[in-house]
Amino acid sequence: MRNNILLGAVLCFIAAASWGAMFPVAHAAFKHIDPFYFTVIRYLSVTVILVAILLWKEGKKAFRFEGKGFKLWFFGTMAFTVYNLLIFWGEDLLGEPGVMVASIMEALMPMISVVIGLVIFKNRTHLFTLLCVIVSFIGAILVITKGDIKAFLGATNHILPSILIFIAVIGWVIYTMGGSEFSGWSALRYSTLSCLLGTITAVAIVIGATLFGDLSVPSSAVVKTVSPHLLFMIIFPGVIALVGWNIGVSILSPLNALLFINFVPITTLLISIIQGTHVTKFDIIGTVFIIVSLLANNLFARVLERDKGTGSLAHLDKRDEELFLHPKV
Repeated sequence: MRNNILLGAVLCFIAAASWGAMFPVAHAAFKHIDPFYFTVIRYLSVTVILVAILLWKEGKKAFRFEGKGFKLWFFGTMAFTVYNLLIFWGEDLLGEPGVMVASIMEALMPMISVVIGLVIFKNRTHLFTLLCVIVSFIGAILVITKGDIKAFLGATNHILPSILIFIAVIGWVIYTMGGSEFSGWSALRYSTLSCLLGTITAVAIVIGATLFGDLSVPSSAVVKTVSPHLLFMIIFPGVIALVGWNIGVSILSPLNALLFINFVPITTLLISIIQGTHVTKFDIIGTVFIIVSLLANNLFARVLERDKGTGSLAHLDKRDEELFLHPKV
């Protein structure tokens, strides 16, 4: 039993650390290739791998849409088009600061899901959770504005990329909430089929932008240059993180696995420092705010779970719990 728990912890750590490393690696690649072609090349590869795994694990019958084709396309588009294209586009537009901004937005996903549940679905939320949302929001503002809100608002070239990243994150939250519509399916099946349809949409958009002259096809030399970055992004934040996280969640439970989300901004911050990227005190303070709020809310959820004996995230509904059952790839 102890070995299983250790395995689950290691897998969840690897997944979270991979997602945290994703943004510095992408930033390095964007010096050579645009984020759009980088994304579609990456996800075409991920899709092929996932399709092969699903075929091996569940057979041809797993590829039937069962009348849910439109929903699969919509949620897949939210994740593998809206999220993946916009978050890396926004990161690239912001330059070096975009690395931390994208990572911090990523760490806000659990809190954003709480806000969406409250505003749209009218889910009742405890006051303590709302306080944690506010603290995490303050942390995000510190990282995004670097402590100077007036200067940030005056720099229009910062506002649009930040909005793109925020929209991207909302897209992923919507995709995750959509997992509840496929409760009879395995996480692998939902991830694979939605990835397939969403990636097709992303490819169509990139091809269209290329035909209109907004994008240019990268040369073989450019693809070769960024191949190490692509290899990392495909294997670790893609396939290994997806499969490893799902196994880890099944061993530890969603509530315990949630603790490892804290390693996303920590990993990004550490790698940025190692790469020599300028990290401000506001990046560090804001990251601490978000980590503390996530930890505090997680501990609060544990108390509610223990008191109520529900065996699930007591203060979140099924849609929010899905956020941790169906991670990004």
